[in-house]
Amino acid sequence: MDKIQNPEVADVFNTYPKHIREKIMVLRQLVLDTASESDDVTTVEETLKWGEPSYLTKGGSTIRMDWKKSKPEQYALYFNCKTRLVDTFKERYGNKFKFEGNRSIIFSINDTIPVDELKYCILLSLTYHKRKHLPMLGV
Repeated sequence: MDKIQNPEVADVFNTYPKHIREKIMVLRQLVLDTASESDDVTTVEETLKWGEPSYLTKGGSTIRMDWKKSKPEQYALYFNCKTRLVDTFKERYGNKFKFEGNRSIIFSINDTIPVDELKYCILLSLTYHKRKHLPMLGV
């Protein structure tokens, strides 16, 4: 697992209950792995946006992740709601994920994550501005 370089991001991860932190760290690693495996992504900035761990790339759309005390049995990946990302994910993987509106993929703590499908969703977000003009983002 890649070490968190930003101490503010590390602090947020450390506020999560242990069983949630482990789940969200898996999401974090999937974002970092997907970025490193793509020729279209050169760097990923790990920072906080709205107090949530966030991942930004040149030419991409921000990905955030978080867990909320108000919904203790779930955690989520958040995407820019002004993009076509989540609509595209629903079209392609509507039976694989749970969605909240046009902004997030929701995971229950007992879910098995479909890794390949999620990595593809992450890739579409990390390269969004290169794809946004394509029908279905080039899917």
